[in-house]
Amino acid sequence: MWSVLRHIEFTNLCNFRDVGGYATRDGRTVQWQRLYRADSLGWLAGDDLPAFRALRVRTVIDLRHPYEVERGGRVPESEGQLYQNLPIEGRRWEVAAFSEEAGIGRYLADRYLEVTEDGVANLRTALETIALADNAPVVIHCAAGKDRTGVLAALILSLTGVGEDDIVADYALTGLATDRFIRDWRRRHPDAPLWPGFGLAPAEAMRYFLTDLTARHGSIEKYVTHVLRLPQEAIAELRRHLLTEPLPEG
Repeated sequence: MWSVLRHIEFTNLCNFRDVGGYATRDGRTVQWQRLYRADSLGWLAGDDLPAFRALRVRTVIDLRHPYEVERGGRVPESEGQLYQNLPIEGRRWEVAAFSEEAGIGRYLADRYLEVTEDGVANLRTALETIALADNAPVVIHCAAGKDRTGVLAALILSLTGVGEDDIVADYALTGLATDRFIRDWRRRHPDAPLWPGFGLAPAEAMRYFLTDLTARHGSIEKYVTHVLRLPQEAIAELRRHLLTEPLPEG
């Protein structure tokens, strides 16, 4: 049921969904229609534009490299959102380093850990932007809405108090869009080679990533406060506007 509610259908997008609905450890819930995650908004056109406008998005955070934005386009400027291009991926993926023995999940998790090392400044800026209630609703996106978007979404959900199982499940929902994404990618890039893990979002990738990031820093929140140096006040504001009100005591 959740996957049906959170997936929003577009003609040209494969993986646009609402990040709301998840329960937190203190009994609250991530609010619907405050934070969305998506594949490239550069594909928005035609009938998709009024559907996108109906969401009343105020802010778009584009995690792609500038060359990807130049090549693939950005959310149309005519839509008027605050737009931030905040690339968080540093080193290029060495697909040759992929080992079938280690598996796709392990390979992806290692790349996500690299993002937490290389994308510190822009990850902080993204979280600062999302923490401001006046910027919501926000869409975070990259090319497939899977890897870079998955890392940022995991940090946000963890900060709000969503449990690991739900963070992993949210990441893995991209798998429902994989076949269509690969078909569309092949149509747009007929000569581009695809490695075995292209477009896949195995649950173990996010599980490994969360486990390893916690092992390195003590907790996800400690990574955010000690490495990204996001103030506790910003975390409190993020929780305040992304979560429902706490249940009354008694």
